[in-house]
Amino acid sequence: MPRSRRAVSEPRSPRRLARDRHGRGLRSAVTGPHLPMLHNRLDEFDVTVGTTAAYLRGLWPELDGVVFEVAQGPAEAIHDDHVDRWKVFHDERRIVFYRLPIVRFLRLQEGEEREEKLLIESCVFRAIADLLGKDPWELAPGRYRHL
Repeated sequence: MPRSRRAVSEPRSPRRLARDRHGRGLRSAVTGPHLPMLHNRLDEFDVTVGTTAAYLRGLWPELDGVVFEVAQGPAEAIHDDHVDRWKVFHDERRIVFYRLPIVRFLRLQEGEEREEKLLIESCVFRAIADLLGKDPWELAPGRYRHL
């Protein structure tokens, strides 16, 4: 004999079911209030682009008002012979960095965060040099002499 199902008085949303399992209440943050929040690769990419752009803004006053954006990588960035890693809009004074083409073509092994950060910084340097009409090495002479 099949069991009868109880009628639920109020419909529950799927989000609520995922958040309130077994009636224990909402889940708390993984790190807790006393620890710093966890960072993921998206945050690290954004922070690297932002800090490099801020460094170059301090050296070059011509960069005031330039907008830096990060996008995943639209289809119009893919061409027959290459993939755009950034796009410079000279008239709008805007630079868009495409995260996936920059990061995915690295071919890095696990634990090579330093090389990834250097590649992201070099892309920012080359894009800003393209905007200013200069050579990337002219932007910050001596920055990478220690390497």
